[in-house]
Amino acid sequence: MKVGAAVVSCRRCGNTASFDVLNKYFTISSMPVASSTYWNQVHGFTAEDVKKDLEGIQTMRNLARNMSFMMKAFADAKEKYRLSSQEREAFISFPDGK
Repeated sequence: MKVGAAVVSCRRCGNTASFDVLNKYFTISSMPVASSTYWNQVHGFTAEDVKKDLEGIQTMRNLARNMSFMMKAFADAKEKYRLSSQEREAFISFPDGK
């Protein structure tokens, strides 16, 4: 139940595919995913270019606020309700090919 957030950066494109794959890791690891006001991405060839991506930087600030809130809320909930146990015994295997 650790909060996760993928952040991706690229020059022109490919962000959304990478963002999708990273978020899938969080969901199979029982991690709540923090979101923002747009996909958690910035564009730029260099760090200086990224600083010019005002929408991307705004998205990062909103992500930080949302992630901070979620982390505090989950910490409060853990104290009040305790974490539920995760089932891990079942594993699907089809050795006969059916």
